[in-house]
Amino acid sequence: MSDAYPELTATARRLRQHIIRMVGAAGSGHPGGSLSAVEIVTALYFKVMRLDPSRPDWPERDRFVLSKGHAAPVLYAALAEKGFFPVDDLLTLRRLGSPLQGHPDRKALPGVEVSTGSLGHGLAVANGMALAGRLDGRDYRVYVLLGDGELQEGMVWEGAMAAAHYHLDNLTAIVDHNHLQIDGRVEDVMSPEPVADKFRAFGWETKTIDGHAFGQILDALAWAREVKGRPAVIIAETVKGKGVSFMENEAGWHGKAPGPEQVEKALAELA
Repeated sequence: MSDAYPELTATARRLRQHIIRMVGAAGSGHPGGSLSAVEIVTALYFKVMRLDPSRPDWPERDRFVLSKGHAAPVLYAALAEKGFFPVDDLLTLRRLGSPLQGHPDRKALPGVEVSTGSLGHGLAVANGMALAGRLDGRDYRVYVLLGDGELQEGMVWEGAMAAAHYHLDNLTAIVDHNHLQIDGRVEDVMSPEPVADKFRAFGWETKTIDGHAFGQILDALAWAREVKGRPAVIIAETVKGKGVSFMENEAGWHGKAPGPEQVEKALAELA
């Protein structure tokens, strides 16, 4: 995390604190893949995307699809910090009756574009949004965040093929390439490598970056906006559990909540 972007760095720290607090309070959730995506989501919501929290259905807004829907805590943290709903509501994560469900529900929470959680669907839905924007003559952009374990789903590659076929240059995919999934290393479970070469073969422009460096993230998002005639994908190399020492690069923290003492330790590290 670079000091060249102090406001984004401070926001990213708050998002990480929110993730730890809400998952700890819920006693369940997915901290590892939420923490790995913090810089990506921070850059999008607080620097890049055109949004109006007072009008979550504003037709000209940019769209964000969290295809790896289990990372809902990072999305909720960003939406709350952006002003879509009160920050205090974050501690209702996964409670009965709360709009902050374990996976995002677009009918329950303002700012959520797509109900996700069934892995592999996000890119196809993002394709539809991008096509709709073109047909409606609107200039919004669509961003979709995929997990690297999610790339094992065949529907991702059907979506990749369709996006290139329809020349969706208003679509940017970002792969949170943290190399871990619930059962261990992605490469050991079912390797999707070489990821960049695969997307390139499907007709995408590709760029690989450090997914925790704001300068590289912002440069890549600016690069993607300049790509014409085809979709762009950013392969963001990240660390699962980033920012919390005992969670980093540990597959066991994919879907496990920290206990009270672990919450305290994590927040101390993130202070």
